[in-house]
Amino acid sequence: MSYEPDGHDQPPYRPQGQQPGRQQGRQQGPPPYAPQGGRPQQPHGRAPQGAGPYGGPPQPPRPPQGQGPYRPGGLDEPTQAQPRYERPDYEPPRFEQQRPGGQGYQPGPGQPPYEQQQYGYAEPPYGEEPRRKSKVKRWIIAGVTVLALGGIAAGTMAYFEIPPFTDKGKDVSFGGGADNKGGGAAKQAPNSKMSMPTGPKTDFKNTSTLSDGTQIGVATITGKKSGFTGKVWVWAPKEYSDPKFAKSGFPVMIALPGGPGFPGNYWMGTDLGLQTSISKWYHEGKGKPFILAMPVLNPAPDDGGVYWDGSDIPGQPKMGTWLTEDVPDLMRENFRTIKSRDGWAFMGSSTGGFAGLKAVLKHPDKFKAVIASGPDVVPDSSLWKGHDKEKAENNPELLAKQLIDRKGPDVYLAFQVGDNESNKKTLPDVQKFVQTYTKGPIHTSLRVIPGGQHNAKTYVPNMGLGPMEFISKVMEGPVE
Repeated sequence: MSYEPDGHDQPPYRPQGQQPGRQQGRQQGPPPYAPQGGRPQQPHGRAPQGAGPYGGPPQPPRPPQGQGPYRPGGLDEPTQAQPRYERPDYEPPRFEQQRPGGQGYQPGPGQPPYEQQQYGYAEPPYGEEPRRKSKVKRWIIAGVTVLALGGIAAGTMAYFEIPPFTDKGKDVSFGGGADNKGGGAAKQAPNSKMSMPTGPKTDFKNTSTLSDGTQIGVATITGKKSGFTGKVWVWAPKEYSDPKFAKSGFPVMIALPGGPGFPGNYWMGTDLGLQTSISKWYHEGKGKPFILAMPVLNPAPDDGGVYWDGSDIPGQPKMGTWLTEDVPDLMRENFRTIKSRDGWAFMGSSTGGFAGLKAVLKHPDKFKAVIASGPDVVPDSSLWKGHDKEKAENNPELLAKQLIDRKGPDVYLAFQVGDNESNKKTLPDVQKFVQTYTKGPIHTSLRVIPGGQHNAKTYVPNMGLGPMEFISKVMEGPVE
C-alpha cells in the first residue's frame, strides 16, 4: 500500500476511456513498480497539482513504440531513472516479492535485470547484512530465553529441595568444632570463661540454608542421661565462623515449641524467622548472638490431649532430663560455649514456655534466663495423676517460692502474653505469677501484646520489643 499524506488510499489513475489493466500507447514489457493496491510511486509522494496524473490535467498519450522514450509533460530532457522513495519509516517489500511474476522472474532476451530497469543499478538496494543481523538477534533472544528458563528451573528445584540445587542432607560444619575422637579442637587457658568443644563430634545434616549463608543442621541422638532418642536442630549465627571470634565462646538458647513438639520443632523452620531475628537483634544491640538448640519437646505425638510437660513423669520418657542435661551436653560437645550459667537460657511458647520456665526455676545453677511466651504456670498433664510429689517438684509456682526462700541465685524471667489468647486464663495467670513472685532473686518483665494471639507468629516479632533485651543485659558472650 502506497503512503498517502492524508491517510487515505486512492485507486490508480486511468484516463477516460481506458479499461483496467490497459493503457493506450503503453510499451510492452514489465510494468513500472507499484505497491499492491496503489499507484506508481513518484519521487516525492503525491505530484503537485497540475504537474502530474494525480488531480491535474491528463498527460498526452505515450508515443508509439520506437518513437522515443516517454517524457511526461512534454519535457525535452531524457527521463532519469526513478529515484527511491525516501520516506524514513517505509521499507518496500523485498525484491523477490516486487518482481513481476514473483521470485522466479527472469528478464527476457536483451533486457537488463529487473532492478536495473527500475532503479538504474543491478544490485538490490538492500544487501544481506540486515538478514545476518536478524539471525544474530534471534540467536541472542534464544540464548537469553534458555538462560532464563534454566534459572527458573534451578530456583524451582532449590525451592523443592531437589539435588543438586540444594544443600539439604549434606554434612554441616560449624567451624572450630571437636574431632570425632572425643577431643576438642584446641585448649584454652584455665581462667578462660569459654569452653572449647569437648567432642565427640556429632554428624549434623543440613536442613536449611539461610540467606546469609548460615545453615540449620539436624542430628538424631540418644541422650546418655535420659536414654531418650530424638532429634535436635542447631544453628549458629554468622559471627560464630568469623575469625575475629575464633577463640570466643557463645551463649546458647534452647528453643522449645508449643503443641505436640514432636516429631519436629517449629523453631527449626525459616518461616517464623527466629534465626534471622537473632542476628538482627544482635546487630541492633538488643540481643546476644545466641547459638540455637531446638530439640523435640515430647517423646511422641500429642494424641488425645496427652503431653509430657517437658518433665520426668514416672513411667514415661525422661523429657526433663533430655532438655536440661542431654541437649546442653550435645552443645558443649560440638560448639564453643560459655562455662557458667551466664551463657545459658531457654525460650519457648505455650507448653515450651512452661518447660523453659520450669527448667530455669528448677536448675538456676545451670540456666540464668528464659523468655516464656503464652505459658502455663502450673503442670497440667494428665500423666501426673497419682504422682503428686513429682508433680510438685515440677510446679513453677512452688519452685519460685523455694528459690526466694533460698535467696538465689538470681534468675531473669521475661514473659510475653497476647491480650487475645485462646485460653482466657493465660494472661491473668501470668499477671498473678509476676505480682506474687517478683522479689528477691526473681526478676521479671511482662509484655502484653495488643491483639496478640496464642501462636508463634505473634511471639517472635514481639521478642525484640523488650523480652530479648531484658535477658541479654544479664547474659554473657561472646567471651574468651
